[in-house]
Amino acid sequence: MMWVFIATFSVVARAQWDVQFSDYTALKSFYNPAASGTDGMMNVNAVYSMQQAGYDDNPATLYVGADLPVYFLSPRHGVGLSFFNDNAFIFSTTKIGLQYAYNVKLSKKGRLAIGFQGGLLTETVNGSGVEKEDNSDPAFPSSEMKGNKVDLATGLYYYHPKMWLGVSAQHLLAPTLVLGERNEVEVPRMFYLMGGCNIKIKNSLIRIQPSFLVQSDLDSWREDVQCKVAYEKDEKKFYGGVGYSPETSVTFLLGGVFHGISLGYSYQLYTSGIGLINGSHEVVLGYQTDLDLFKKGRNKHKSVRWL
Repeated sequence: MMWVFIATFSVVARAQWDVQFSDYTALKSFYNPAASGTDGMMNVNAVYSMQQAGYDDNPATLYVGADLPVYFLSPRHGVGLSFFNDNAFIFSTTKIGLQYAYNVKLSKKGRLAIGFQGGLLTETVNGSGVEKEDNSDPAFPSSEMKGNKVDLATGLYYYHPKMWLGVSAQHLLAPTLVLGERNEVEVPRMFYLMGGCNIKIKNSLIRIQPSFLVQSDLDSWREDVQCKVAYEKDEKKFYGGVGYSPETSVTFLLGGVFHGISLGYSYQLYTSGIGLINGSHEVVLGYQTDLDLFKKGRNKHKSVRWL
């Protein structure tokens, strides 16, 4: 009966090791450590996602990340810190990571970065609260089990005020988590390709911002395309958008930025499986500022962020 538990654990946990956030353009460094500090700004982001709303013990995800540039040598360096926690049924996944990016100037405004992330991945299974007919059934744990392993990631990222493009790999070592005495689960490597552009409409305050994200473990794929329309004036911005993932979902996004503080909401409506009303809600709160810790007299608070 142990194989029942292993199969259930693998399916649920695998999906949550690599959560697909709806507003992925606001969370580039979550997917690619090379994006840390590349835009020359300090970024702090927090996101809460509640998936499959309406179901008991539905997945809920919290992510908090911060990154900033470090100007102490000729090229630009970036560093970042991230915290991720996901809870679904009896499973809880936690990831803590440190990021470093080294980027060089390719053109007047374009930069290319290579980044690395090292951290700790922890999986916890708490079966003590599960109601079962036979408490001696070994298919479900009767107490809490926990396993952790070092987790690595790397990526390349190109940034220009008019466009961006990145490729990255998560779980480079494909770590195997040991839970209890007899349970082992391998975390598969995951690969990402993402990009977008920022198109200003001539003689207007409107910008069109299309983007895409492709996620794959080389066995399965998910593709997302998205387009936001933003109105920007001074340090204020309002945007709305729609996204589409073939055979999976349609997403609606709405948000704004006011003096560096951003707030966004999105709803992912599933087009198959669980139906239209049990979608995913997501809220993203961010702060961005021009903060140079290594140049005397520079600490300007000015947001140029485009999501």
